[in-house]
Formats: sequence, structure tokens, C-alpha cells
Amino acid sequence: MKPATSRRPRAAALALLTLLALTACGSGTSSGTAPVGAQAPAAPSDDPVAAVRTVDSVAALLPADVREKGVLRLGSSIGNPPGAYYPDGPDKPPAGQDIDLADAVAKVLGVRLERQDASFETILPALGSGKYDVGTGNFGVTTERLKTIDFVTYINDGQGFAVKKGDTRLGGKVTDLTRLCGLTIGTGAGTTFEATLTARRGVCAETGRKPYDVKVYSENAAVLTALQQGRIDVVMSTINGLRHQAAQPAARTDFLGEYHRLDVGFAFRKGSPLTTAFRAAVDELIRNGTYARILRKWGTTASAIDASRINPPEHR
Repeated sequence: MKPATSRRPRAAALALLTLLALTACGSGTSSGTAPVGAQAPAAPSDDPVAAVRTVDSVAALLPADVREKGVLRLGSSIGNPPGAYYPDGPDKPPAGQDIDLADAVAKVLGVRLERQDASFETILPALGSGKYDVGTGNFGVTTERLKTIDFVTYINDGQGFAVKKGDTRLGGKVTDLTRLCGLTIGTGAGTTFEATLTARRGVCAETGRKPYDVKVYSENAAVLTALQQGRIDVVMSTINGLRHQAAQPAARTDFLGEYHRLDVGFAFRKGSPLTTAFRAAVDELIRNGTYARILRKWGTTASAIDASRINPPEHR
């Protein structure tokens, strides 16, 4: 497990990540730097979280010691819009769907979040060690993760593919991994995408075709830079992230549609006493309309759920 870095170096790296992810430098050089003047998109101005108030009946579901302290330690992976990113630079607060939902849940529960930035692949192991009480980072609920992690769902996102704009080799939506045979796929370290591609690596050989190659990167910026420089052919990442990215003209990518849907949730150590309260808080946000307003703000309404669940089985 990589150690979590301090906030300022981590924040600076993630700010650069966002710039690269949205501009997807395709200069053909090996520097991987973003074009001069590139910047992250401004966050929408509306604030649906502002009106959220504590709901005593929901807050009462928290353990007594948590209610007394009034603070929860949140391990937060800040990456790209619409999930979580730095619209105003690394020294300003992050924004995004995950940020709003976590803040709204905390307000319903009457607690303050002590947010600590951390790399995606370090958060789940750190929950088990007690470093964080809860984690966010668009964590998909999978059978493997359910062995060691508890989840409280708040959205339905999943896996998709994108290519460099104008690349027609795949001819549209990818619904079968055999479509990728002979190509090089880039994805993030420690993700469900890496796990899926690794587990299914033999599908091409089964049909007598050249296997696909997988290149794993610790930051999304590196994935997007590799795509634009031709070192990979396809990106596998989140449906909402790839769809949002493709809508940014500077990114120069085409979204190839959904491959596999996954529930996404707040993550906790196995057996955490916080899950019941978090589920009730998400359900309260759904009931009072705040949830719908947050998703509308970030353009992710198609990923809405009707009710939160604790540890649902992985979608098959």
C-alpha cells in the first residue's frame, strides 16, 4: 500500500491531473504537459447542500461516541469531474458530485467531515487499518471488495470505454471484450477496470485472436496523455467520467458507451457501525429532493438510485 501524501503535494498533483484529463495533450511530445492556459471547468454555481439540515431521527442511528465527537474522518480521492476535482486550484476546496453528496449526508447526520485527500488505491486498505471512518472515490461495489469492505450505495455508475476523437477502429459501443483483441487498453491502478481486464484476459485466445494488452497508470492524467500520444488505443474508466470528458472539446475523446453497470457507494471497514446511519441519510436526501438536485447539478441524473442499500450483490 502506498502511503498517503500530504494535502498540498497531493492537491497540486491532482490539479495537474484534472488539467491533463480535460485537455488530453496530443502534441506528440513526450513531456505530457497540458497546453498553456488550460484550466479545469468552473463548478456549477447552485448549492443544493446549503439548505440541508440535521435530521435527529437519522443522526440518532450513529454510535454514541461518534455523536459526541461530531467528526468523521473521510478518505477522499479527488480526481476528475463530475465526481470530485479542484475547479479553483489545489489550495481551494474540491467540488463535484461525490463532494456534495458526502457533505449533504454529513449535514443530515449532524457531523463534520474531516476530509483527507488520498490516492484512490490507498483508501480501501486504510479503512481496515482505522485511518479513515469512511471513504469516497467512486468505489464500485464488487464481489471481491465485499469480502473486506462494507458499502452504502448512493449512485449507479460503472464501466465504459473511450478512444481518441475520430478513431473509428472499434466502430461504436463496446459490449464484448473480444472487440478489444490486439489493442492496448489504459486504465487506473487498483480499479474495477483493471480487475475486469485482468480476469478476462484470456477471452481473445479462446477465439484464436491476438490478446489485448493492459497498461495500468496511477493517475488518470497519464492515461489520457498516453491515449493522445498513441501509446494506448482505448481507455477504460467510469461511465460518468468518460461521458463528461467527451463533452469537453479540449479533451478530444469519443465515449463508446456503457460496458458494465456497478453500484457505487461510501466505503467502510467490514462491520462498521456507521452503515445504517449513512443509508438512512442517503434515503433522506432522496426523499427530500436534495439528491435529485445534486445529480442534476452535475449532469448525472441517469445514474440515480431509488433507495440506498448496504452491501448489494455485484451486478452481473
